[in-house]
Amino acid sequence: MKSSPPTIVIAPDSFKESLSSVSAAQAMAQGVKAAFPQARIDCVPMADGGEGTVQALVWATEGTYCEELVHDPLGRPTEVVFGLLGSGDCAVIEMAAASGLALVPADKRNPLITSTRGTGELILAALKAGVSRIIMGIGGSATIDGGTGMARALGVRFLDAAGRELPAGGGSLTQLAIIDITGLDPRIRDVQIDVACDVNNPLTGPNGAAHVFGPQKGATPAMVEQLDHGLARLGKLIAEQLGKEVAQTPGSGAAGGLGAALMAFLNGRLTSGVDLVIEAVNLRERLTGVDLCLTGEGKLDFQSASGKAVMGVGRLAKSMNVPVIVLAGTIGSGAERILDQGIVSYHAITPDSMSLSEAIERTAELLAQKTQSVVRDFFDQSKKAKRGE
Repeated sequence: MKSSPPTIVIAPDSFKESLSSVSAAQAMAQGVKAAFPQARIDCVPMADGGEGTVQALVWATEGTYCEELVHDPLGRPTEVVFGLLGSGDCAVIEMAAASGLALVPADKRNPLITSTRGTGELILAALKAGVSRIIMGIGGSATIDGGTGMARALGVRFLDAAGRELPAGGGSLTQLAIIDITGLDPRIRDVQIDVACDVNNPLTGPNGAAHVFGPQKGATPAMVEQLDHGLARLGKLIAEQLGKEVAQTPGSGAAGGLGAALMAFLNGRLTSGVDLVIEAVNLRERLTGVDLCLTGEGKLDFQSASGKAVMGVGRLAKSMNVPVIVLAGTIGSGAERILDQGIVSYHAITPDSMSLSEAIERTAELLAQKTQSVVRDFFDQSKKAKRGE
């Protein structure tokens, strides 16, 4: 009697600078097919809430892309994309698409004036699409405006003591006196906002948004102090006028304080990005009864064991008694820690003698080749173990 062909779930993260998670999954599937042409393969590209989350979730759920004209951090019109999952009732947004650091040239980075307005406009577009849930990744922002630009786009007003609208950006928040939420879009009340957030920084203080993230966004030491004072003012007034204590909540300082605004104005829930993606793509259901799970990322090291996509996949698979193998572009120090989390083995796809530039150029080819050999070896060893060899 012939043994049935293996069933394999392929759930990699992106290989930074080389392959998206979708392209990585396709390369790994090519390798599996070379080893076992009859294998049953389910490709489930993964992400951790950062760049690539929209593509991964749209692809894995057979969803659709939506284009929207919004304003970038400097107020310039820009065409960006968000996703609708296959169910049609959930949108996925990357704030970096509208308010990301990559949108602002290095010589124009100034968090005193950059705004999250475009992110709010993406949320508006999702509301118009009739969704009941929004998944939002908030990494990579160019802003430290406390999410006020996002909130303004949805109808919130931020006024000084004379009742005048504050200018956009974090620099004006030291003059904040009144938060008026009467114009907040009422559809927000009926939408669940889940925020992929893997940092624990509070809104203010030495570990807050301005001090930790300000310099990389163009803030001088003087700007950092001004921004921190403004965020403290914002947090104080949110507590006094809205009755919500968010300033010291872990993650409130994420994306320049956008985390605080999402909690304060949209009742957003901050949670692990990997866990959000796993739930959105129904990975638990898709792992049920499979023979093997393959995952991977560009560099596997000590950081991989704390909150990255490969580790989220590994822990879930372990709880379901599904063996997991990790394929990585390179292996760094501390990678062995993942073996404590249910990973069977990990493998570098790049030969030691190969240059980085060549490896990046040939990532898909190398990933397919290594997948083929690793999968064949895994099932050969499994057969020998069953025969008691």
